Amino acid sequence: MRVIIGAMLMAFVLVLPPAALRAEGERAGNFDYYVMALSWSPNWCAREGDARDEAECRAGVGRSFTLHGLWPQFEEGWPSYCRTGERDPTRAESAAMADLMGSGGLAWYQWKKHGRCAGLAPQSYYATLRRAFATVQIPPVLQGLNRRLELPASVVEDAFLEVNPQLAADQITVTCDADMIQEVRICLTRDLQPRRCGPDVIRDCRLKDAVLTPVR
Repeated sequence: MRVIIGAMLMAFVLVLPPAALRAEGERAGNFDYYVMALSWSPNWCAREGDARDEAECRAGVGRSFTLHGLWPQFEEGWPSYCRTGERDPTRAESAAMADLMGSGGLAWYQWKKHGRCAGLAPQSYYATLRRAFATVQIPPVLQGLNRRLELPASVVEDAFLEVNPQLAADQITVTCDADMIQEVRICLTRDLQPRRCGPDVIRDCRLKDAVLTPVR
């Protein structure tokens, strides 16, 4: 099957409606599950990062999927900018997440908008991000992508399912931004075990010619 998925990927050379958002400023720790978002770095660079001269977008960096965030989620909707008694992370603590997230600035923003809602101290939240990321294998056929592809978004999902047998199809979704693969989102329990995604997360990108730009 790995050969088949790899062949499908190499043979190919909607923006989704927004989910219901709860009011901001909820109480920290009040959520049902996590959504881990993995962003295809080369596409993000093409859309946004190049214009900012982001370090992760420079030639030779070699990033494929990077960790965008780990978001506390309700069964429908999600909390944001929650009230918490925990201190904010230091600049150094956020900068230390750049190996997974591309920049300390993103880590800080994710803490501010989503991490506070987890009800954890910043060190614990960042450690939880690392544990969550370690639960999923990035398909090797994508890690070394060296040319632009146009392919069904479902092929990317199939590639993840193939190398992550612990995942089921209703626990992962692929999103697109315009004509590009944007993210792979994986739903996890509070204990970081795979679980079914809620109805506002589970909708997949249906593009048949979604773009993957090559790893830099």
